[in-house]
Amino acid sequence: MLAEMKLCSDAEGRGVIQLTVPPASTMKVAEAIRGVLTLAGHKVRRLNEEGEEWVTADEVFPDASPAMALRGLRGKEGITQAELAARLGVSQNAISEMESGKRPISTKMAKRLEKVFNIPYKVFL
Repeated sequence: MLAEMKLCSDAEGRGVIQLTVPPASTMKVAEAIRGVLTLAGHKVRRLNEEGEEWVTADEVFPDASPAMALRGLRGKEGITQAELAARLGVSQNAISEMESGKRPISTKMAKRLEKVFNIPYKVFL
């Protein structure tokens, strides 16, 4: 698929550039354009199809980590460390160490957590 570019104006007279790019290139192209506009001194707002501003999870939670995800999900579900440990067949200390970041969450453990919290295991990696 070729990239296509359309130039027009909106009702307020602002210039509008509409790009159509292959799906695999969308984020790369968007970030490149954002970078160029930022370098040119423009504040860039990203909008969804409804015209609402959107941000990435990394922008909202810049210090996010698998440990934070585990701690937050456990708290949201109202599960104690001991209860989660019992469900997973590990010690409460192991849960504590994973939540504090002292122990990494393995892929095997992430897949077990996926079943408990019903979310993709990659959140914990």
